[in-house]
Amino acid sequence: MTQLQTKPPTGALDRFFDLTGRGTTVGREVRGGITTFVAVAYVILLVPIILGGAKDVTGATLSIPQLTTAVALSAAITTILMGLVGNAPFALASGLGIAPVVAFQAAPHMTWDQAMGLVVLEGVVIVIFALTGIRQLIMDAIPTPLKHAIGVGIGMFIALIGLVDAGFVGKGAGTPVTLGEGGHLVGWPMVVFGFGLLLTFALFVRKVPGAILIGIVASTILAIVVNALVSGIKWPGVVTPKMPDQLVATPDFSSLLNVDLFGGFGTAGVLTATVVLFTLVLSGFFDAMGTILGVGEEADMADSEGRIKGVGKILTIDGFGAIIGGATGGSANTIVVESAAGVGEGARTGLASLVTGVLFGGAMFLTPLAAVVPAQAAAPALVLVGALMMTVARKIEWDDLELAIPAFLTVALMPFTYSITNGVGAGIIAYTVIKAARGRFDQIHWLLWVISAIFVAYFGIGFIEGLIA
Repeated sequence: MTQLQTKPPTGALDRFFDLTGRGTTVGREVRGGITTFVAVAYVILLVPIILGGAKDVTGATLSIPQLTTAVALSAAITTILMGLVGNAPFALASGLGIAPVVAFQAAPHMTWDQAMGLVVLEGVVIVIFALTGIRQLIMDAIPTPLKHAIGVGIGMFIALIGLVDAGFVGKGAGTPVTLGEGGHLVGWPMVVFGFGLLLTFALFVRKVPGAILIGIVASTILAIVVNALVSGIKWPGVVTPKMPDQLVATPDFSSLLNVDLFGGFGTAGVLTATVVLFTLVLSGFFDAMGTILGVGEEADMADSEGRIKGVGKILTIDGFGAIIGGATGGSANTIVVESAAGVGEGARTGLASLVTGVLFGGAMFLTPLAAVVPAQAAAPALVLVGALMMTVARKIEWDDLELAIPAFLTVALMPFTYSITNGVGAGIIAYTVIKAARGRFDQIHWLLWVISAIFVAYFGIGFIEGLIA
């Protein structure tokens, strides 16, 4: 690594992205960018299904073609911005934790244009926080052990996402989760997943370049072959692995700039619209923050105190991602945890994000091809990266209960509640209360009191709404 850092930059790409300084190469960045895209491409299919299945207050629905175009277009623009301006290996796309808020909390009380207006306002608030330094101040206020715990929690979370999407983990008859369906692994999809998982593990430990990407491609090919030879296979997830009838589809830009910024406050009422906006800001703010801390550390972008280099630009672009997502009609964009897949493949700079963004742009025209990769082929990458991110747990002082308990809640609640925000909130509240109970007020940054109060309101928002009603 030292030799790489002392060599002079070679070429325009090296100088612009500081490839040599960060100990990486064009090849590694390209592989990482492709891997991130493949790992997160399901968002182009899944978010339209979430939003397309909801109706607004007038009963109107959004079409899958226009939503697919909006999600891909906004992801392309924001991810390319992250690469060129933020120089970080973070992809941005419609957040799976935010899309349901738009579909099931906002839309039933207002029109789609008004719901997307609130998404734009969410981004404006987050950009203001970033430009004024408030967002970075909040990140710096979080204790280093909790930052490590956030990384571990995200690792468990994305591993669980992979296992659930693949169908390896499902809901049991008498238990919240179980192995497969009803406690058993059955069917060819599980064979594809198992093949991909073991192949990826084997290639990775042997340090084969492109191990994760090879695993995804090989598993996809196997899935396509199996699906063609065996009839009646039910594939868990939204993708059936088969060659599409056509390779190119015309983008539908009809949702572009259909935004009503403040109409939702009149249609739904000030209180309801404010609650929706508060939920959007909180989810977008802390989901991205947790991902930046966890994935950034994995990408060697953190200093000894867990602070991410260039975080100001990264946070600002993340805020603009929400604005662009709302303006295109594809819900709020945020930094996605699947960026860890590309980082695991070696991505360290914005060049990887540039590659991912270009592929998102191409996906607007090649949505039939984007629908070829089943969850069973992409999931092994998430499981492997989750395992790698778990190694950060060694940095947490588990023998100190004042740190161990908040860290545990942070780690556990992310996968258990399917939310990064919930894990961050629980950990911060527990840390603040425990330190106060021990009388160690000097170890509690003043912002933690404010953040804890906000999260108490967040967790109790349903109760508060009930009291007001």
